[in-house]
Amino acid sequence: MEAMSGPSSAVPLLELRQISRQFGGLQALSEVSFQVEDGEIFGLIGPNGAGKTTLFNLLSGVTPASSGTIHWRGQAMQGLSPDRHNRLGIARTFQNLRLFTGLSVLENVLVALHRQPQGSGLDALLNTQRFRRRQSELRERALQLLEDLGLADQAHRQASGLAYGDRRRLEIARALATTPALLLLDEPAAGMTPREKEQLCELLAELRQRHQLTLVVIEHHVPLLMQLCQRLAVLDFGRLIALGTPEQIQRDPRVIEAYLGGGR
Repeated sequence: MEAMSGPSSAVPLLELRQISRQFGGLQALSEVSFQVEDGEIFGLIGPNGAGKTTLFNLLSGVTPASSGTIHWRGQAMQGLSPDRHNRLGIARTFQNLRLFTGLSVLENVLVALHRQPQGSGLDALLNTQRFRRRQSELRERALQLLEDLGLADQAHRQASGLAYGDRRRLEIARALATTPALLLLDEPAAGMTPREKEQLCELLAELRQRHQLTLVVIEHHVPLLMQLCQRLAVLDFGRLIALGTPEQIQRDPRVIEAYLGGGR
């Protein structure tokens, strides 16, 4: 599958301006700047410890930047909580799965859907027709998301019983339940077989179209990102060392040295 082209706009969906993050004496990120366009599939690669997950933590509001600014649709996001980031339209998955393993597959998605406004508490208390209709709509929405991710036939199975690849897809379904504009995927192909990785690549391209998403993906399996993304950023020791198309990244001597097979 060839990398897909995406729309661009005068104001980028996401822009990082000279972002740095320090943890004591450790410089996790140093003056990182790039833009992500609306509708783009953008990849983020680099060796272990390069600062990729730290960057995701900043984008999702888990960790504040030490300096620099992050702009969402042209507006600076300073000091906002993870919940506020999510309400703006930013959702993420995690490198280490964070599912409710004691709940069913369907219930995991419903938990995310119930974060949206549900009407008055009185409707719920009295179990009114409006409340029942809303619950039915949420259930239909959850089942549709599971259908999109190929999990509808396992809706009533306990999440702990899913195969590893299915757990990864369930976490994506749960993130999509918050109706994001930007989905941050932290190593979505981790632990998958080569065939599962190929299927994931196809699935992410489909989800991008169906849900009108912008994707930013961290992934150690570089061939997947080269196949999937329009552009990639490469981090090394917290610094941005390359930014460009897959073809440009593959030819960049700094990337070859740092990550794609050179002298480390």
